[in-house]
Amino acid sequence: MALASTIDLNGIRVDHIGSLVRPEKLKQVFARYDRGRATQEELKKAQDEAIRDVIRKQQDHGLPIVTDGEFRRHGFQESFSECVSGFEVPNNVSLYYEKRDVNQNPLERAEQNFDEAGPAIVTRRPANERLKLIRNLPLEEFGFAQSVAKVPAKVTVLGLDRIAQRFKWETSRDVYKDLDDFVDHVVAIERRIIAQLVDAGCKYIQIDAPGYTAYVDKISLDRMRSRGEDPERNLQRSIDADNTLIEGFPDVTFGIHICRGNARTIDPRTGKLVPQWHREGSYDSIAERLFNGLKHRRLLLEYESDRAGGFEPLSFVPKDKIVVLGLISTKSSDMETVDALKRRIDQASKHLPLEQLAISPQCGFGGIDSKVLGEEEMWQKLDCAVKSAAEVWS
Repeated sequence: MALASTIDLNGIRVDHIGSLVRPEKLKQVFARYDRGRATQEELKKAQDEAIRDVIRKQQDHGLPIVTDGEFRRHGFQESFSECVSGFEVPNNVSLYYEKRDVNQNPLERAEQNFDEAGPAIVTRRPANERLKLIRNLPLEEFGFAQSVAKVPAKVTVLGLDRIAQRFKWETSRDVYKDLDDFVDHVVAIERRIIAQLVDAGCKYIQIDAPGYTAYVDKISLDRMRSRGEDPERNLQRSIDADNTLIEGFPDVTFGIHICRGNARTIDPRTGKLVPQWHREGSYDSIAERLFNGLKHRRLLLEYESDRAGGFEPLSFVPKDKIVVLGLISTKSSDMETVDALKRRIDQASKHLPLEQLAISPQCGFGGIDSKVLGEEEMWQKLDCAVKSAAEVWS
């Protein structure tokens, strides 16, 4: 892993969130596997082939750090849910993505029924026993990705807040006495996952933490209160837990990704991909507490829509952190331009020095259950990010 140690990962100016549009061939094999019509060996062979190809393409397009596209997952939350046993989930849970009823109206909030029987963390599931670490999926992903990459590979691990928000603690008290007990246990499990990644040479770990925007979203706050939770207590517990998660790994760059949901759909009038979302609200009310409280070196923040608000909250970011501006939409067929992105970066630099800024898409491009951009559209957007970064930071 000498390669990663020669690159200043904190100084990388163009990044992406992790998941990428998966090729149609892999999607087909995944679908057959979920229905019991393809073997584990067939799926792994298709994954390995697709990952080799997507890593080569990331390098060819000038990205300084790569991922495996999250091609071994149905969705980003499997970085934890597939690593543990103990959640109460239905049989044939992988078919949930085909059957769930989600609002498909363009440019609207994409609601779902979090209490229906579905995958752990995608839906709110109880525990029927204390969780046990049975697999380290991020470690498997990193080992293969770094073995074929010529630049450093990063992995994504799910943050504590999302796991806690999607745990049905109120019906699990015979297993975990309260949310504090559950979160403490999850921290211990995820520290084992991270320690094994570090031992394997991983130098950049991104924590996926979309749940933090729940604390600026009225609907989400009302749901917490209806369950008897104190949002202020939840927020502080999650900040403390995420900090404990990364403590004691001084040679690793930790990023944390915060967004408002990556829902998207097809506009029936135009046939184009258009945005939806799960939460609304700017960073203003939580920025000082969150940006100062989290100890992660890279803050990957959604900033591609009006729902994120202005750049003023960036003034709360400490001098030792990098903010990766999520200015490029993974949820719209409309193409950004280099000039427009440079103007947005310049606006952000009025509140945080340019040397503390970088650029990325606002979220991941992938997800096996999602409407997605075409592969060429994705590469065009990533090329725009690479060129913008080159022109801004030389």
